Amino acid sequence: MTPATAFGVLALPGSIDAEGAATATAGKAGVALRIEKVCKRYPGVAALDGVDLDIAPGELVALLGPSGSGKTTLLRAIAGLLPIDEGRVRFGEIDATALSLRERNVGFVFQQYALFRHMTVAENIAFGLRSRPRNRRPGRAAIQRRVEELLALIQLPELGGRYPEQLSGGQKQRVALARALAIDPTVLLLDEPFGALDAKVRVDLRRWLRHLHDRTGQTTVFVTHDQEEALELADRVVVLRQGRIEQVGTPDEVYGQPASDYVFDFVGRANALEGRVSDGRFLAAGQSTTLDVDDAADGPATLYVRPHDVVLAAAGQGLDAEVAAVRRLAERITLELRLRLQPRVFEIDVVATPAVSVPSPGDRVAIQPLRYRLYPRSDDPGRC
Repeated sequence: MTPATAFGVLALPGSIDAEGAATATAGKAGVALRIEKVCKRYPGVAALDGVDLDIAPGELVALLGPSGSGKTTLLRAIAGLLPIDEGRVRFGEIDATALSLRERNVGFVFQQYALFRHMTVAENIAFGLRSRPRNRRPGRAAIQRRVEELLALIQLPELGGRYPEQLSGGQKQRVALARALAIDPTVLLLDEPFGALDAKVRVDLRRWLRHLHDRTGQTTVFVTHDQEEALELADRVVVLRQGRIEQVGTPDEVYGQPASDYVFDFVGRANALEGRVSDGRFLAAGQSTTLDVDDAADGPATLYVRPHDVVLAAAGQGLDAEVAAVRRLAERITLELRLRLQPRVFEIDVVATPAVSVPSPGDRVAIQPLRYRLYPRSDDPGRC
């Protein structure tokens, strides 16, 4: 493995032309990325199971899923770090499936920064350019101009002479991003880029990254298990499960119109009620009050509802529950409820105001779901 690939900079001509002149980053159009029926198998496991995905030029896409869902495997397959068993990877009109990671011209940023500790910030950013073959290596002045341009872009113009140990975690990750951008990659790939940072820095840095992306127009794919991060940052979210794509959509679509019970339960906070549908009514196990579910087929089903889509009702006018706990967070109060014969705790959110009478643990309450989605009960999807 070459030094460039070992430290997360995957190669490449681009940001400096044949005469050695630095070119502007802002406004650069990205390339389309197409994943066609990609499979990656290990003994007894399909890590990627016929994945199809189209990413538009300049789009920022999040790969979201729990551990083992295939998101990092897919990212590495796109980069060429991991050979695939079946399928194709295309960058624009180019079939990149058989290309090496260097030939794919990809920028890769890891969770742990992977900066060279013995190099200054400026030297780290310039590394990918300086490590090119001699006949393609830009001149010293052109590299310097490119480094200065990127230091300004990541809003660290005065820190080029510092060493990584003199930077905060957020500053290190900005430098890692600048190093990946220096080589003007075909696509930018980020693997849990904020995972090593504390919560406040994560929020600040992901907003900065969105602003940076809007300026550069770089086609970008990032892996995360953080739902809030995916929903805030991405143009579209790809939800993965056991090597398959469950849903692709805008953040609003994935959160508000989940395509499956898995997506509803995984993305955002969710309550689930087990029960049955009969003649357009849903009866939760252990309850006597039914809910309207027009057009739903008769049989076992699970009803999903968000905590903020449930209200307290008058006694006897809703589902019967017992308050198990009361949690307060700023202006929001969350009630943890137990419903008879239901396996999961049920949560509802109540706005904390002087006029609101908050139940106490042990109280019996009635609740009324306002918006909900019903999914027929089914087994896990089959495997290839």
